[in-house]
This record gives sequence, structure tokens and C-alpha cells, in this order.
Amino acid sequence: MFKVKATVVSFLGDEEKYPCHFQYNIGDEFIYDGAKFIGKVCPSVVPLLAQKMLDLHAAGPRYVEPQYYYPFWYAPVSANDPSLKKYDGRGFKNVLETIVAPKYHMANLMPANAWKWPPHEERTVARDPVVICPDTRTSVLLKLEAFDLSDNGYDIPFFRRQMAILSKVLPKEEIAVDKILNEFSKEQIEKIYPALSQIMVQALVEELEIMDYLKIKNGKAFITKKGKAKLEDFKASLSVVEREALQI
Repeated sequence: MFKVKATVVSFLGDEEKYPCHFQYNIGDEFIYDGAKFIGKVCPSVVPLLAQKMLDLHAAGPRYVEPQYYYPFWYAPVSANDPSLKKYDGRGFKNVLETIVAPKYHMANLMPANAWKWPPHEERTVARDPVVICPDTRTSVLLKLEAFDLSDNGYDIPFFRRQMAILSKVLPKEEIAVDKILNEFSKEQIEKIYPALSQIMVQALVEELEIMDYLKIKNGKAFITKKGKAKLEDFKASLSVVEREALQI
């Protein structure tokens, strides 16, 4: 599970003529840390942000907007031409040029790099999760991203298991991922929630790799500099009793 951040990155509407009444500024952030929301959030975007932040909380950087998969982002603009229906089944003509909409036109609410000609070379259109304020006069744009592992709320036990995994990988440096479970005693595997298994270790390791706390190469795990720092910070946060219980 992951911490999620929404950041104000731009105003797609005319912010000078129609100022944001929540008084958002570029760079303002709103965070979900797994247990609570942190920062100021406009009620107009709450319904749009909430579900998407929970999706990112679960999937992290693996989350991709469903619209990303549509190929039409890379098609040119079209014009009606019934004579061409015999070819495409609908009757459209390619307009092989990029049409630049005037500033503040509704077309500017569409994903960047869509319907260009020649098309955008990388398949990135509509990939990043964003939210646009429904007040189209101002159209505050917030970009969402999963930026760290969640260590709060009901995610705490899973986060602690991930830190335990880092502690087992640290002295090994080249341990096979499918052998990590063997580094835990039977008591450590079965007594502590959540009980460990190969599939659980696989899921937790995947998240550690996504956040660059571990590197996996040829099926072997390596702790990164970032991972070592994360582990040290975690150990420093524990009480003596907790450190002894976790044997970290």
C-alpha cells in the first residue's frame, strides 16, 4: 500500500478573470497517508479525488488510467466525409495537421499531446492520473502520484513486514527472492500478523522494488541506498521492546 499526493500543477482556465475561490496556488499539496488526509482540499474536487487516491493507495505507481489504453489519442483530427464510409465504416477524413485550440478553449481540457499530427512518439497520453476542478472557468488541474509506502492505519503491519524483509536482505546482498522466506524463523513467519508465505513475500517485495528500496536482478534481491536509509529510519522509530520483538 502507498501514500498518495495530489499536487496543483496548473490552471487550464482563466484564473485571472475567474479566480479560484479556494485560493489554490501552484504547488499546493493534499496527501492521503493510509489513515488520514493532510492538507487543504476544495470540496468541489473531493468526490473526484477520493476514489482515485484510494486506487493509487492500492496500486501505487502501477496504476494507469483506463483511458490510457484508447488508441484514438494518436489518431489525427478528422472531418466528416460520407464518401469515405466504404473504407472506415463511418465516413471520416483525416486532417493531417495539429490543430492548436485558442487559450482557454474547452479543447485544452483534453490530455496533453492528444490528436497531434505527426502523433506523439511515446505512448504516454492520458497515462498520469489527474483531476480537473468542475468549475471549467478556472479548471484547476491536480496531478496524483503514489510517492512512498504507507506506514499508517491498517497498513502498519504490512509495512513492518516490508522493513523486516529489508533487514533480512541487507546482510545477504544477492539473496534469491524465493529464498527470502527461509530467512525467517517459524515463529516469525506464523506468530506475527500478517503470516508470511511465498505469495505474501512476493507482493511485499514488489512494492519495495517499486519504491526503489530493493532492486531485483536475475531473481535476486539487492537493498538500495534508499532502502538502507528507510530501514535505519524505521529502526530509529521503534521502542526497545519493539526492536527486540521484531529482532531488527
